[in-house]
Amino acid sequence: MSAAVSFDQVSKRYATPRGVLQALDRVTFDVEPGEFFGLLGPNGAGKTTLISILAGLARPTEGRARVFGVDVQADPLQARRLLGIVPQELVFDPFFTVREALRFQSGYFGLARNDAWIDELLEGLGLADKAGANMRQLSGGMKRRVMVAQALVHRPRVIVLDEPTAGVDVELRQTLWAFVARLNREGCTVLLTTHYLEEAEALCGRIAMLRGGRVVALERTAALLQRFSAHVLRFKTDQALPPALAAQARETGRIKQVKVHDALEVERALATLREAGVAVEDVEVHKADLEDVFLELMAQQRAEAAA
Repeated sequence: MSAAVSFDQVSKRYATPRGVLQALDRVTFDVEPGEFFGLLGPNGAGKTTLISILAGLARPTEGRARVFGVDVQADPLQARRLLGIVPQELVFDPFFTVREALRFQSGYFGLARNDAWIDELLEGLGLADKAGANMRQLSGGMKRRVMVAQALVHRPRVIVLDEPTAGVDVELRQTLWAFVARLNREGCTVLLTTHYLEEAEALCGRIAMLRGGRVVALERTAALLQRFSAHVLRFKTDQALPPALAAQARETGRIKQVKVHDALEVERALATLREAGVAVEDVEVHKADLEDVFLELMAQQRAEAAA
């Protein structure tokens, strides 16, 4: 069976006033049918450019993107029928009600009697009581739900979610993931880009990480976590850390995190804090999570680029 999504040596270059920008550099990986796959990377890594190429909105400078063996450039209509894409931006027609917007979207795919599935989408995404509401009357979170419904209205075999929960409330995130997880269990392939790494860790069986337009990691999520199996010493303090610890610590306001490998390193770090007169609270040690892995990989890539 063909891969659900296949990127083969995909490169994308843009001409800019300052020269040529290499947005993607020979990106190659497959997403298998039925997989829940995560595509991660910092801002500017090339994630949205890659999704735009898959959607047929941008042409690769080199390489091919395919959906179940269908080349998205050679046969865009057939590829588009296989895809349901939720973009980052909120795009909607202010003159339609929610149900009208979904019926109109169904018409793009030649679906004239689609109300039963539309009703299921409205119910599953918590939109049933908004079916008759005008799109411009909805909150940002509700508009996001409608965009998800529009992407699913033709029952695509592959769902692409580009930062679907960025800036939305916890209720929407839970509703969305429950519904998408159900579709995935029923056989839909899901390709997700997100900045919420705990989502990727909880949902994605396999992950590709991009930096500077290149794939820097491509592994099962569990294998990535195992490869970076260090622990993290986490504590809170209002004081500045001593230089020896500050150089390796990750700081988020009062919360400080230091990578440690064993009990001896934990004791050394705490001793360094005591000697510097730094008062700490809520001290704990936990296993590295996907955020720790992500940051370590990005730091490695920066170091290699600098070298």
